[in-house]
Amino acid sequence: MRAKLDDYFSVVFEPELIEEILQVGTLRQIKAGELMIDVGDELTQVPLLLSGAIKIIREDAKGDEIVLYYLERGDTCAISFVNCLHQRKSIFRGIAEKDSEAVFVPVQMIEEWMIKYKSWRHFVVDSYHIRLLEMVEAIESLAFMQMDGRLFKYLTDKAKIMRSTTLNTTHQDLADDLNTSRVVVSRLLKQLEREKKIKLNRNRIEVIDF
Repeated sequence: MRAKLDDYFSVVFEPELIEEILQVGTLRQIKAGELMIDVGDELTQVPLLLSGAIKIIREDAKGDEIVLYYLERGDTCAISFVNCLHQRKSIFRGIAEKDSEAVFVPVQMIEEWMIKYKSWRHFVVDSYHIRLLEMVEAIESLAFMQMDGRLFKYLTDKAKIMRSTTLNTTHQDLADDLNTSRVVVSRLLKQLEREKKIKLNRNRIEVIDF
């Protein structure tokens, strides 16, 4: 685990903090499509993502979902910090977009490290800032963008996250993530294909125009 942790976090955290993470952290592999955390789960640990990508989803009382943001290598979930510290259950769902790996740190270490390590304080504050900007962007997308713009933005964002212009996904998956109907998504995908922004294949979309 040391080599994987050092590969990214050695330039972020003090050596002493790296040692503590190695002592108390738990390494976990999360397969593509696997649930990392669900709505209502007790939060006793926070993840430090070593590789892969995790999709963070918010679900309303009716079961409708919207993607808030993605976690990538070097990220953590700022919402987890708040829920852990206040002993609240999870209000979101986290699903692996591709095979991922993370070190999970016990919640009781969060406050202790905030006092002991400057790098940890900066990491937590930066994580809050980044996640806040991403959630504002998601809200602006909902409030101000037409569905065709939202769909194309979603596809290009996902291509960047996956580091591939070929996305293995269904129309229904896209509809679920964008909180709309499959019929609407299918119609708009065909429109984007006519505009030569994407190419459609069976359960696969190639993003052409960034």
